[in-house]
Amino acid sequence: MGITVEETPNPRAMKFNVGSPVGGAATFTSAEDADPRIVPLFDVGGVMSVFMTADFVTVTRTEGATWEEITPQVVEILEASFG
Repeated sequence: MGITVEETPNPRAMKFNVGSPVGGAATFTSAEDADPRIVPLFDVGGVMSVFMTADFVTVTRTEGATWEEITPQVVEILEASFG
């Protein structure tokens, strides 16, 4: 199926539908406390936090980061983790 991307009402957050269950709801703000499947997201410049629930992951970016830079990297990481 692949990862699909949706805008959210918050312009600094983007929803990434992974198409399979990700587990219980959780929010992570650093790689140190993150689910191992999403740790690489924190290596992407501009990622501030990650929320996981149901079958999607929501990424919040830092001020000044752009979705054009972040989205392709996030999709690649999520495809490797959940694809």
